[in-house]
Amino acid sequence: MPTIAQDLKALDALQAHLFAHRHATTSIMFAGETTDPAEAAGPRAEALATLEEEVHDLMCSGETGDLLARLGAEAAEGELNEVCAAQVRVLVREREERVCVPAATQADFARLCCEAQSVWTRAKRENDWASFSPYLDRMVATMREIAELRRPGQDAYDTLLDDFERGTSRAFYDAFFSQVKECVVPLVSAMREKGWQPSRACIEGAFDHDTQMALARDLLDIEGLRASALTLAETEHPFTDSVCSAHAYIATHVYENDVISNVYSMLHEGGHAMYEQNIDPTYDRTILNGGVSSGVHESQSRFFENYVGRSEAFAPVLLGALRRRFPGRFDGVSARELYLAVNRAEPGLVRTEADELTYPLHIIIRYEIEQMLFDGTATAQDVPALWNERYASYLGLEVPSDMLGCLQDVHWSCGDLGYFPTYALGGAYGAQLLDAMRADGVDFDGACESGDLAPIRTWLRERVWRHGRAIDPMPLIESACGAPFDASHYTRYLTEKFSGIYDL
Repeated sequence: MPTIAQDLKALDALQAHLFAHRHATTSIMFAGETTDPAEAAGPRAEALATLEEEVHDLMCSGETGDLLARLGAEAAEGELNEVCAAQVRVLVREREERVCVPAATQADFARLCCEAQSVWTRAKRENDWASFSPYLDRMVATMREIAELRRPGQDAYDTLLDDFERGTSRAFYDAFFSQVKECVVPLVSAMREKGWQPSRACIEGAFDHDTQMALARDLLDIEGLRASALTLAETEHPFTDSVCSAHAYIATHVYENDVISNVYSMLHEGGHAMYEQNIDPTYDRTILNGGVSSGVHESQSRFFENYVGRSEAFAPVLLGALRRRFPGRFDGVSARELYLAVNRAEPGLVRTEADELTYPLHIIIRYEIEQMLFDGTATAQDVPALWNERYASYLGLEVPSDMLGCLQDVHWSCGDLGYFPTYALGGAYGAQLLDAMRADGVDFDGACESGDLAPIRTWLRERVWRHGRAIDPMPLIESACGAPFDASHYTRYLTEKFSGIYDL
């Protein structure tokens, strides 16, 4: 029998190999979304499939199983330190999720995702749902098959929801979204009856592409990102990824007729990247590196996008950044005017451009459609009609094209069904984190007003960021906030903010 010291050395070697594969996969996928030529999709898919097969073999080997079993027993006896015990716990869980799925199935799924993303990019550009539709059906079928292999006899969509946010299910999200709708729908209705909207004139017009990219870097600096540990590029659909605390990736999309789109895209993606950059660096090259869940990750992105970036206290800082990059364009604009303009709440077609209040309705629509796909009550060919019906019902909008409708998001093309609900959940986590931060004496408004966000970063680093994957999402939120998750923080925040703006 190996000694504990020998097993711990083997544990380090296993994690080093997994890190190398993750580094390669992340780098390949980032290039695929930003710089690769169109014809590279096929070879890229094969490379990703090979890497997936190798990770599967590594994680599911008998040798790895024996190692984790021995170390798991040692952890149960209290013979491992807290960090090693956490590493073993996460690895055991990930191995259990893989070992019942054939390597060929995992590799085929990796190929499918790569091919589907390439098809989706073209389909969106050409407003061609029919070309993407078969890939979505294949995606759902494959994900249903994998979920059944992992948890036989259980609801496949529940399995996916739990993958993205451990401890969640349809029942959890049904209750959460019911609470959110009870808040949002009456507010939207009251605003319609009010018949008044803040002017957006101060942020309209054409804004040079290169200057917007320079502004993007300014905003990342204000947030507190380390530029020396960041790659910034452009893509069709903004996203963030990371391989360790020393290397985060951000991809954005610039619209020359909408400077505010890129402003909040950068604040959002910057929140993701700050989480990754501030995980305990001793977790680099281990299984504990990376955000613990999609919901917690979205809590950080939406925290900086909305709670910081759309606060009235931050408006003078944002206005100053806009004036420096676009001389003369904002000279006659007040901070209050900018605050009202960027918080104008009205139904829109595009989720990523949605205001803070109506945003959850976009998520609910996707959540409902995903359930129908997995229940078999709808197929991909039904999605445009389902989508359009719900946008008319929930947001009062007619969808003019699939490009602005069911083709707008990348998530279904890369196998992220079950992810969307975490966007809304992350927003709710953020409200509770904000209340806890203030209760701990952090001068949140003062930090936003000064543009020195260090007190906010320090609190989040200690309570959330540094832990990486060592603490599961719900216990992490409870530890950070001093109480279990409670969506009333979120609904109260929305009610107070938009009642104030619209004098409801």
